[in-house]
Amino acid sequence: MRKIVAGFYISLDGVVEAPEKRHFPYFDDEMGAAVGAQMAESDALLMGRVGYQEWAAYWPGRSAEQDSFAGFINNVRKYVVSTTLDTVEWNNTTLLKGDLVEEITELKRQPGRNISMNGSATLVRSLLKHGLLDELMLMIHPVVVGEGQRLFEDTGQIPLALVSSTAFKTGALSAVYRPAAK
Repeated sequence: MRKIVAGFYISLDGVVEAPEKRHFPYFDDEMGAAVGAQMAESDALLMGRVGYQEWAAYWPGRSAEQDSFAGFINNVRKYVVSTTLDTVEWNNTTLLKGDLVEEITELKRQPGRNISMNGSATLVRSLLKHGLLDELMLMIHPVVVGEGQRLFEDTGQIPLALVSSTAFKTGALSAVYRPAAK
């Protein structure tokens, strides 16, 4: 069965909103390699509505020559979870509108490599609640933001087990977690 692996750039106080406002001083070749490895292990991308709308407005206009990530993101199979969208128009994108648990469980049963997620805190919280998220890769930045959307808002207790951790020269950490066995 395929795994769903979510990745976030996150501050020490748990804020995931607007990472572009604090992320770049900590992004280096080490972090790029870790993010690249996550993407290399996947052949699909799972997104929420907001992330889809933001990325679909930006990435289709970028070429692989302008940005190496553009070649990946524009061609990878994308799945968008939304109850409000009626259509999606970005290349290789499928809209998932039905029951979240059924749709994601069926997606995980399909042949293929990992399904990556970047962003979409609301969707990640739902996947964790329903036992559908397999790994959570946090790129923890050594900064306290003080305000903004936090990854774990109103979730209750969710036990996680550390799979791996790496400290980068910039002071950022990569920590990969899986839901803990119950």
